Amino acid sequence: MKILFYDTKKYDRQSFEQTLEKFPEVSIDFTSSDLDPITASLAQGYDAVCAFVSSDVSAPTLEVLHQLGVGLVLMRCAGFNNVDMEVAEKYGIQVMRVPGYSPEAVAEHAMALALACNRRIHKAYVRVRENDFSLNGLMGMNFYQKTAGIIGTGKIGAAMCRICHGFGMRVIAYDIYENPDLKSFVEYVSLEQLLSDSDVISLHCPLMDSTRHMINKNTISQMKDGVIFVNTSRGALVKTQDLIDGIRMRKFAGVGLDVYEEETDNVFEDRSDEILEHSTTARLLSFPNVVITSHQGFFTKEALEAIAHTTLQNAMDYKSGVVKPF
Repeated sequence: MKILFYDTKKYDRQSFEQTLEKFPEVSIDFTSSDLDPITASLAQGYDAVCAFVSSDVSAPTLEVLHQLGVGLVLMRCAGFNNVDMEVAEKYGIQVMRVPGYSPEAVAEHAMALALACNRRIHKAYVRVRENDFSLNGLMGMNFYQKTAGIIGTGKIGAAMCRICHGFGMRVIAYDIYENPDLKSFVEYVSLEQLLSDSDVISLHCPLMDSTRHMINKNTISQMKDGVIFVNTSRGALVKTQDLIDGIRMRKFAGVGLDVYEEETDNVFEDRSDEILEHSTTARLLSFPNVVITSHQGFFTKEALEAIAHTTLQNAMDYKSGVVKPF
C-alpha cells in the first residue's frame, strides 16, 4: 500500500519511519504541503493519504482524491471536524482516525496548564530570570478539596478526572453519555451546576455543531468568579471574543489554552503585523493571567509512537477488509 503523508514535520517522519519497520507492506512518501483541493492532486498513484486535523478534507478535496482513485484517508489524530464525511461516503472513501492515541498526554498537559495558571509559574519564571524573587501577584490556591468540573468524559476527559481525583479534588462532570468507569469518584451533574460549582473547568469535547461556541457569554456568566478555565480540545468550542470579555471583567483567575479558534498549523504563519495585532489570539496573549501553548498536548514520545502504529494498522486493516468502528 502506497501512502502520501501530508503536512510532514520532522517528528512525524521520525516516528512513522521507525514504526514502518513493523509494516513491510506499507510504503510512505512525505510532503511538507498540507492537504487541500490543490495539493490533493499530488496523490496521483497513491492508495491512501495521511492527513492531520489542520488539513482541508472538504468536498472539493475529496472529489479530487476520488478522481485519482484514492480510497482511504488516514487521519493521524482524533478530530475529524475538518472532514466532509457525507461526501467521503458518497465517493466510497474510507476515513479512519486515531481516537485514543494517548489520552494521558493531553490530560497531563491540561493539568499542567491549570497548575501554571494557578501558581503563576510563567510569571515567576520570567521574574526569577530577571533576578526578581518577589512573591507579589503570585498567590494561588490549593487544588486539594476544591471542585474540578470536567466537560466531556471520553478517554481524555476520564484521564483528567483521575488526575484531579489524585489531587484530592471533588470531581464533577457533564457529558451526554456517562462513563461507567468513573462512577465511583465522579458525580455527573447538569452543565449549569458544573459551571456554577467548579473552581477549575477543563474542556474535553469534540467539535460538532452542537458544541461549537459552547463556552460563550451566557455560560461564562454562570461560572464562579475566580475560576480557572482550561481548553486542550478544540479552539472553536470557545467563542473567543466572549472569553476576552470575561477576562477583562476579571471572571477568571487564570485561563490555559492549548487550542484557539484561529489555529492553523501555526496561528501566526504568513500573517502581516497588522493582522497579527488584531487577531484574537494575540489579544489573549496580552493578558497576564492567560497561558497559551502551541497545541502540544499530544506531543509526547509515547503519543507519537501510538499515533504512528494505529495509523499504519488502520491502513493494513483497510487493505485486509477489516471494518473498524469510527
